[in-house]
Amino acid sequence: MRRRTVGRTAVLAGLVALTALATGCGIRTTSVPVDAGAAPSRVPCSVTQEGTTSTTGAAVQGVPVRVFLVCGSQLEAVDRRSLPEEKAGGDPVRTASGLLAQLLAEPSESEQRAGFTTAVRGPLVVTGGHKGDPAGTLRLSRQPEDLAPTALSQLVCTFAASSAGAGEQTVLLGGPGGYPPKRYRCTTELRERPESTPPTAPTTP
Repeated sequence: MRRRTVGRTAVLAGLVALTALATGCGIRTTSVPVDAGAAPSRVPCSVTQEGTTSTTGAAVQGVPVRVFLVCGSQLEAVDRRSLPEEKAGGDPVRTASGLLAQLLAEPSESEQRAGFTTAVRGPLVVTGGHKGDPAGTLRLSRQPEDLAPTALSQLVCTFAASSAGAGEQTVLLGGPGGYPPKRYRCTTELRERPESTPPTAPTTP
């Protein structure tokens, strides 16, 4: 009887030791690399160009312009060349019209590969202000508030950064009706979150 008791005790002690060893070690590290799949791809949001391109992707001669497109959920500036040249300088309405045409056009192949898109959709035209509007006012064929927020953000930042703007990264923008124009501001926060409503400032600086 004593031998059987001793034997059973030894077996139980061995099982307890094995259980403690298994629970104490946890998950062992391994030197063998584990394939967890490819890392998430990130769009570059940068266009490498041999020459500034038009909206068709072909190299052209013209006046350099800058438009804001959507990339990675933010607004990023893209350099282009206007066509024809007179739409990029001098008359603010001509400048705004040329910039609007750039935003309405589909991004070039190189821009699309870099992750750029545009939220601006037609039909949409821009004209000068109404009688009584502050100097430098631009009027859209649709009320600015009726546009998609990202599209309006693109317009505000593109116009504000050009000679069509009203200075200090702002643009005086209104719609076709009798509502007074608003001075929209292009801020760092707006470029980072273009889906938000563009901030405004007093019409008279």
